[in-house]
Amino acid sequence: MNQQQRQALALAGVFQAAAVVDELARTGHHDERAWRTLILATIDTNPATFESIYGDNHNNLRLGIDTLQGVLTRTPNSPNVMRYGFSLILLMQKLQKQPQMMDTLGERLNRINAQAEHFGHTHENVIASLGELYQDTLSTFSYRIVVQGDPSLLQSRMMPERVRAILMAGVRFALLWHQQGGRRWKLIMGRGALRQALKDIDRY
Repeated sequence: MNQQQRQALALAGVFQAAAVVDELARTGHHDERAWRTLILATIDTNPATFESIYGDNHNNLRLGIDTLQGVLTRTPNSPNVMRYGFSLILLMQKLQKQPQMMDTLGERLNRINAQAEHFGHTHENVIASLGELYQDTLSTFSYRIVVQGDPSLLQSRMMPERVRAILMAGVRFALLWHQQGGRRWKLIMGRGALRQALKDIDRY
């Protein structure tokens, strides 16, 4: 897998998070495979390989791949999904300027990983810890992601924590995208290369 393909998959992770947040906010449900992949990727702070971040199967990011393809081809997506995706990238850029917060995230994610080994990676205690971590760190920026959806769903038990946990996952994939050479201008000037990378990935 070349760097362009790794960039495309990391960006698909960002838009998978955006799509799951939108699903949760509107319906209270989510794609189980997409959800689990995002949570596992967030908790695993020391993956053995790039591929292991998403479970060694690019179809674990299928929701994100399909969503990103819509973004790149200007096929109508939910306006909220588009907004969440680009907002996650902006939030990642703000995080990069805060090394102390980066350290805090790393330390607490290590503790959450230990919690996940005890309870299970998608146990509500783990999700609650991820949500709390997002609230204590990324949500303290003046720029915040405002999630729109059904107010009764957004206020239901564990929903705020679930949404925050997935936003955390989106920032994790945005950082991964940047580490692989992804830049915002490439979303405008490099659409063709990203589309081709997604096609090539599906040939594996």
